Amino acid sequence: MNRTTLSLIAVATALAAVTGFAAMTAPGEPAAASAAPAPQAARLPVERTSLLCPAPSVSEIAETRTTSYTPPGSATPAPGADPAKPTAVLGVAKNPNASAGKKGKAPKAPATVTAPGKPVSAETEGAVGHGLAGTATGTLAPGWTVQQTTLVPAGAARGLLGVGCSAPDTDLWFPAASTAKGRADYIHLTNPDDTLAVADIELYGPEGELKTTIPEGVQIPPRSTVPVLLGPLVTGGAQENLTAHVTTRSGRVGAALGSAADGVGSDWLSASADPAARVVLPGIPSDATGVRLVAFAPGDSDADLKIQLVTPNGTIVPAAAESLHVKAGMTAFLDLPDLTRGTAASLLLTPTDPKKQVPVVAALKVVRGKGSDTEMAFIPAAAPVTARASVADNRAKGTALTLTAPEGAAQVKVTASAGTEGGSPASRTVSLKAGTTTVLTDLAPKGVKGSYAVTVEPVAGGGPVHASRMLTVTEDGVPMFTVQTLVDDRGTVQVPTARQDLTILDD
Repeated sequence: MNRTTLSLIAVATALAAVTGFAAMTAPGEPAAASAAPAPQAARLPVERTSLLCPAPSVSEIAETRTTSYTPPGSATPAPGADPAKPTAVLGVAKNPNASAGKKGKAPKAPATVTAPGKPVSAETEGAVGHGLAGTATGTLAPGWTVQQTTLVPAGAARGLLGVGCSAPDTDLWFPAASTAKGRADYIHLTNPDDTLAVADIELYGPEGELKTTIPEGVQIPPRSTVPVLLGPLVTGGAQENLTAHVTTRSGRVGAALGSAADGVGSDWLSASADPAARVVLPGIPSDATGVRLVAFAPGDSDADLKIQLVTPNGTIVPAAAESLHVKAGMTAFLDLPDLTRGTAASLLLTPTDPKKQVPVVAALKVVRGKGSDTEMAFIPAAAPVTARASVADNRAKGTALTLTAPEGAAQVKVTASAGTEGGSPASRTVSLKAGTTTVLTDLAPKGVKGSYAVTVEPVAGGGPVHASRMLTVTEDGVPMFTVQTLVDDRGTVQVPTARQDLTILDD
């Protein structure tokens, strides 16, 4: 859903081009074409992709790296495509609500990607008060991805924060939000367009929807980022476990939830996959010391979910819990202590009654470390990678790719790109057994320099594959980490093939 709007632009452009090439039959000629079978739709590369990044951090000691990448493989332009030189450019999305002196510097945008397969990055030190908004065109558009990674080494909001910059949308869900004491959760709303966008933020707790102080919506000026602190929005007191729902009255926005918990850590929570009856949350680290599941049923029916753990050796029911009941319109949560028992895994949620398919959204809050040396991250529900997905800013050390095949056996092609400072790409094919999770830690190509990108492409004929990437850094004994689920890049779009039909001219 995240790139549907973008794809429609490509559909209109390519359709107009194809229609323009249709030949007209002169009057009196045989109408053989009218008897021909209906032409089949074709899949063509998208010609334009937009991505939005939130403002990284307000900490003066933050270190932010932004990496931009387009995977190779979709370099053939669509018929009638704009022959202009392709671009992939990020620019500043201003924060109109920041007070003078607290705006922070603008982030350094990466140098323009000049060719598919070559990642570029830029680093910014200190507080950054603005987000980024960018567009890729032509052969750089299909699969364009941007990763923003921030290290805050000390302070109340210390941690490793990672987020894959997202496409603009109109409907997004964020389970695992909170307004509890010691927790600061902001939803960053970024408007990529030249007109005003208005967004609503709804909050749902264990008892249902909460009253908020913004009934008229949040206004996001053109090409701007507006961070909204959730705590002051709630009129009935703090809530430990919430689901935030962002919709737009006008325009479209990119959204991400930034969370910091005193003494625990900080990270970004990306939007959950669209509501579904079957949910996969991939990439729980083997050394997780705390896992909390938060789920929400947005419809009118309650959901009864069976909880399963997809491990490298198969799918099991965890000893911590077997099921979760989610009331319609209410947030449910469940702590899962000692969930992984030293084995990296993914969580699978399915209806306890196969005949009752109730869509839900979900996310995990995961903690590593003990005592004062803890760090948290989030894992939202992830849709399967259907064609291709990429994640940028991987490091030679501390990068792990999780691949989960919850239903049937599958094969995927995994490609590690050249680095931002040199090296050559490397690919491999990985076989996944049905109902298992595979973790790859030896991803860096030999001789790679700088950070690199990883692309996952399922081989046709296998079961669905869900994926995530974990990046780890140890700072002063704190096991900092961040997890990004891989989102299908929607690098191609289905375009109907036009043909002549002069019967529409008949009276």
